[in-house]
Amino acid sequence: MTKSLKSLWGRFLFQDRGIIPTKRLLLLFLVISFALLIGTGWGISWGYVITINVVVFTVSLVDLLFSPKKNQLSFQRVIADEFERGISNQVKIRVKNTSAYSFTYRMVDGLPQAFKRPFPLVGKIPKETTMEISYETIATERGKYEISNLYFRYTSLWGLWEKQTTLGIEDSVKVIPDLTETKQYLENAQQFLKYEGLKIRRQRSGVGDFSKIRSYVVGDDPRKINWRQTAKLQEVMANEYEPEHGKYITILLDCGRMMGAELKKGNRLERSLEAALTVTAAALQKGDYVSVLAFSKEIKVFVPPAKGMAHLQTILQAIYHLQVDAAESNYAAVLQYLEMVQKKRSLLLLFSDVRTFLHEESALSLLKRLRQRHLFFMIGIEDQTLIKRAREEPVTVQTAMVKSIAQQQLLFKKREKSIWEKQGLQMIEAREEKLVIAAVSHYIDIMNQNLL
Repeated sequence: MTKSLKSLWGRFLFQDRGIIPTKRLLLLFLVISFALLIGTGWGISWGYVITINVVVFTVSLVDLLFSPKKNQLSFQRVIADEFERGISNQVKIRVKNTSAYSFTYRMVDGLPQAFKRPFPLVGKIPKETTMEISYETIATERGKYEISNLYFRYTSLWGLWEKQTTLGIEDSVKVIPDLTETKQYLENAQQFLKYEGLKIRRQRSGVGDFSKIRSYVVGDDPRKINWRQTAKLQEVMANEYEPEHGKYITILLDCGRMMGAELKKGNRLERSLEAALTVTAAALQKGDYVSVLAFSKEIKVFVPPAKGMAHLQTILQAIYHLQVDAAESNYAAVLQYLEMVQKKRSLLLLFSDVRTFLHEESALSLLKRLRQRHLFFMIGIEDQTLIKRAREEPVTVQTAMVKSIAQQQLLFKKREKSIWEKQGLQMIEAREEKLVIAAVSHYIDIMNQNLL
């Protein structure tokens, strides 16, 4: 295909600028050509046929006079700076028509392939007016994207010719993780958390920061009675304590190959990011210091510890673009790095694949050393395929073999987990949809028991 033909074909595909015939004009020429072809059988000369076609073509060009000039149209894209992955967002295109002619249009916005593209958009814009064209789109992959071009076609009164223009409207969009569950926690932690209801009951008596004095109720520990206030108010009053604030939480995010395993919604890394951000919000809200370390074969991101809800935005901007690497995770390297940068005692909350981690013999010796200063807790996502295979009925030889191998893998994982847990290194697995709840709940439980 020559360069000129590629350019012409590009114009038909909403590219570049120019004027192209519409289906209506092509249909008109088809009807006239068919009529003239029949007429040639009755003695009409070819010169007459050519003349008629030239006249029709010339008259059709008059249609262009009843359409706006390109300098009479102005465009503006209104789009949010951040999209949440998998959440529908609205984009608006503001079109200002200063001409005396109304027109119909077709429009394609230059969204990247990672966005849902509901194009082309069609409609009509009246004369001398400003109109907003809106559409919904969903981003499926995290990252930073540039949106540069807007492709716009419009026809005039008769709709015989279509003008098209390409506008260079530059916009930048960041696609961040889905923060739905994080927002739910911040709005109503009591309803969201499993362990929140056990907050006071499971806390050791008299441990933590003094919170307030309240009326004594049945079931309270008598040792919490504040006798001074009781004598003053002539009513039994009790002290209430809450977990100590200002603890250090270090969140470790594994970005290695196994974290790319697909789940019902995204992959393991996507779900781990959502859970990590919710734990971060919970810790920052309670006054703790939070740092984040993301790794695979090498260290990818490290956010130093800080407190305050503003730090949540710092962490979000540092990790929103993380992707799964094709390499295996180097746990030994990240634990050695952590030993250098995290000097204060902290809760090490690792989001990773449990089965892969259990095969790392070098990590066990390093964690034994880290355990002298830090508290380690690991959380992973259950392999539902493995569990399903282990529960299958062995109706055939093949299914029996698959079932036995799956059960063997589960037994290996259980045996190895018990070895690690005897060393004081706790690890759990949760279902995909329960990962966020499990992570935040265990964080709250650890803080309530003053284990840190």
